[in-house]
Amino acid sequence: MQNISSKHDIIVAANNLKNIIFETPIINSLLIDDMLRMKVFFKCENLQHTGSFKFRGAFNAVSNVNLHDKKRGIVSFSSGNHGQAMSLACKILKYDSTILMPIDAPLIKINGAKYYGSNVIFYNRYTDDREKISQDIILEKGFSLISPYDNNDVISGAGTIAKEIFEKIKNIDAIMIPLGGGSLLSGCATYIRSINSKCKIYGIEPENGNDGQISFRNKSLTKINVPNTIADGAQTQQIGYKNFEIIKKYVDDIFTVKDSEIINAMNIIAQYSKLIVEPTGAMGLAFLLKHKEKFFHKNVVIILSGGNIDINKFCQLINKN
Repeated sequence: MQNISSKHDIIVAANNLKNIIFETPIINSLLIDDMLRMKVFFKCENLQHTGSFKFRGAFNAVSNVNLHDKKRGIVSFSSGNHGQAMSLACKILKYDSTILMPIDAPLIKINGAKYYGSNVIFYNRYTDDREKISQDIILEKGFSLISPYDNNDVISGAGTIAKEIFEKIKNIDAIMIPLGGGSLLSGCATYIRSINSKCKIYGIEPENGNDGQISFRNKSLTKINVPNTIADGAQTQQIGYKNFEIIKKYVDDIFTVKDSEIINAMNIIAQYSKLIVEPTGAMGLAFLLKHKEKFFHKNVVIILSGGNIDINKFCQLINKN
């Protein structure tokens, strides 16, 4: 594979992000350990700047844009979290930015992108082609495009999460990583395989949005219709090309979870770990709850990828559950 993120790139990204990001905590709940009969560690990226892991990749990518592109401005598209992250990164580094976001994105994510100063353009995720709209903006205004996932700097930034985890915890048997566009899974898998070939790496995505699972098991990148799922951060139709090259080489398997299982996991995380996690961020625990017998007496890490959910929506989901 050429021009694909490497361990070296992740280490460079970690240095680039030093004193910029939070090194988010890794927490453990004795109640959840007892419930599942294993040791479960949560990597709390819901506590990162802008409320998700996306800030790592966004800042790393924007900081590597050349001066010529800086003068032109940045455009990106996002289901929500990457939009907020790009907006803050561009504000810190003094870039003009335009973010394409679905009109039905959670209000907390839309407001976040606007708050940090980006020009937000809305699109219909079910009828519009956001990549074509992005290209039209590039042709019209000359902006530079940064993909939310199919970008080496974004992938390397996400991979710094695995670096932090494996520097703190030894003898990890398995890690559960949410899968949307693929930057988090591919970045973490790159680092993990460079230092520890024994840890099982699993990507978790919504049952109604299983493009990653189909692609992985068929060994061919597959595009699906826009998924109908509460996990808005994983409503991608297809994982990125660069991400897929890494995932099919390093990841052990990809599994899916139902929306009802995601809500149950959100409830358990809130009850026993006192954390608010958005649906996509809870998919790892949702899978573990369903297949706990496979991991009895193991050390398991779950990445809580984000916590951006409107509080009223969170309460509605939990009460419904």
